[in-house]
Amino acid sequence: MSVLEVENLSVDLGGRPVLRDIELRVDVGEFVGLIGPNGAGKTTLLRSILALIRAASGQVLVEGRTAKPGRSRLGYVPQRHEFAWDFPISVENTVMSGRAGRIGLFRRPGVADWRAATEAMERVQIADLRTRPVGELSGGQRQRVLVARALALQPSILLLDEPFTGLDMPTQELLNDLFYQLSCEDKAVLMTTHDLVLALESCTRLALLNGTIIADASPGELEDHDVWKRTFGVGENSPLMKILKVA
Repeated sequence: MSVLEVENLSVDLGGRPVLRDIELRVDVGEFVGLIGPNGAGKTTLLRSILALIRAASGQVLVEGRTAKPGRSRLGYVPQRHEFAWDFPISVENTVMSGRAGRIGLFRRPGVADWRAATEAMERVQIADLRTRPVGELSGGQRQRVLVARALALQPSILLLDEPFTGLDMPTQELLNDLFYQLSCEDKAVLMTTHDLVLALESCTRLALLNGTIIADASPGELEDHDVWKRTFGVGENSPLMKILKVA
């Protein structure tokens, strides 16, 4: 069953075309890696899916309905530097903020909201940190807080923007295992990452992006090195191509 459908999406930023004619579908049970060089439009695509950026054309459907900010069941984990870590707020309240759109303006969280937040913290193993100010956390703990905040919404699809950047290996493994488990349940996962080896090993599908979708298939089906060279603008002797040959 399709959770996310991006149809003929084009996006301009500052009068410059960034994305053109994007066609992408993510189904329940899929862990899709969105792969491409810096400036390829990966983050712009995620924000367009979240309806935070207006598209020049096309549409985004989440569970068959037009995506709406704070309304659609989209869990979003931004890059870690995008969060105000110096803001005086506890881990628990940060995670609860993920349900703000569902709770509504000026309303207090109910029993179901606290249960969802607690389950999300337990899932990423930070329940013991619930009362700690987020500013006191390590980089790995902060990333797990952002993942828990997204999971607290109980989303149908999880959007991840470079979730492994700057993390130690144990935290990478913990989160990668969690993302894979979620995709095996009743959810879908769409992740941007520069960690090509991890994406090749963990993702069920890879979408190669550079302004538009250049290729979209399972890792085992992306054996044509030409699509990788077109995506990244590199030659046969690039370190990237050496990684692909080893993988």
